[in-house]
Amino acid sequence: MSIDLPIRKIIHVDMDAFYASVEQMDNPDLKGKPLAVGGGGKRGVVSAASYEARKFGVKSAMAGNLAAKLCPDLIFVRPRFERYSEISKKIRAIFYNYTDLVEPLSLDEAYLDVTENKKGNPSASLIAEEIRARIFNEVGITASAGISINKFIAKIASDYNKPNGQKTVNPEEVLDFLEQLDIRKFYGIGKVTAEKMYQKGIFTGKDLKSKSAEYLEANFGKSGKSYFYIVRGIHNSKVKPDRIRKSLAAERTFSENLSSEIFMLEKLHHIADEVSRRLNKGKVAGKTITLKIKYSDFTLQTRSKTLPYFISDSGLILETTKDLLYQEKLKNSVRLLGISLSNLNTETKKKPERQSVSVQLKFEF
Repeated sequence: MSIDLPIRKIIHVDMDAFYASVEQMDNPDLKGKPLAVGGGGKRGVVSAASYEARKFGVKSAMAGNLAAKLCPDLIFVRPRFERYSEISKKIRAIFYNYTDLVEPLSLDEAYLDVTENKKGNPSASLIAEEIRARIFNEVGITASAGISINKFIAKIASDYNKPNGQKTVNPEEVLDFLEQLDIRKFYGIGKVTAEKMYQKGIFTGKDLKSKSAEYLEANFGKSGKSYFYIVRGIHNSKVKPDRIRKSLAAERTFSENLSSEIFMLEKLHHIADEVSRRLNKGKVAGKTITLKIKYSDFTLQTRSKTLPYFISDSGLILETTKDLLYQEKLKNSVRLLGISLSNLNTETKKKPERQSVSVQLKFEF
């Protein structure tokens, strides 16, 4: 391994309950009330929950009927993605006042590399404060931020003082911060992996750090090597302003389960139209079509086919999806169908990144 000295100042900005906050901003009658963006029926799903609703245990991806049981006064509103996209663009415009190195992760979060910035401000913490103040004053909603030496730590830090707060992990604090961190808070370690780590006596970053690279690879596969480096503060992924989309998808959950392929084809026709619209809007096309099927017992199945040419036409997408639907007999009635296109014509071959040990130097943060 070679030794590099990458001195970077990374900010992760994460909007607070973004969809719900936009709805409360646009409708003052909703302010201070428990709110869920999404469907409240027996087949509805919560896309986002206000902090007032989260106090009752309501959270995103929760079934709407369960959310209503947890919070009887919960107010449901339908999502308005065009409005959220509009607000997101205003927020990104603020980011670009400070740096061109902005990597959006979704409508409501992004990484910023402010090592060298347009304001000539050496303090990433002060820049984050200024950005958050501008978002509140110019847009009308709050944001939280994490500031540190790389994307991994900045993302973890942004969750510490939510809502409407920020946390800085200075270079000299990184190792202690990671050692004391509960393993469940490591970004990228999911519930299943965390349980496996618990079984092996790994509860904190310090426990993880005590394990060799060989041990982690043997027990956690390819991810094990990544865990070995990140717990030592080594994460050299750059902020990518030209991040390439790898897939595009649309899906629908139905109010009643579908048992007939004929009815499914009708639904898939609309989904294919939506996927085609998004592809054409983004001026992209793909070769690999994937049909996603979620059965009434919540088991998930995917079927894929790769074509020798790029497509974006809804008719061609539907034709291939139809072949996938009839590829084998359905196992049960269906509650959700989705279509995605991957292997897009935007993808380029990546050069392998050279793994390096980041030596942390103290500088103004």
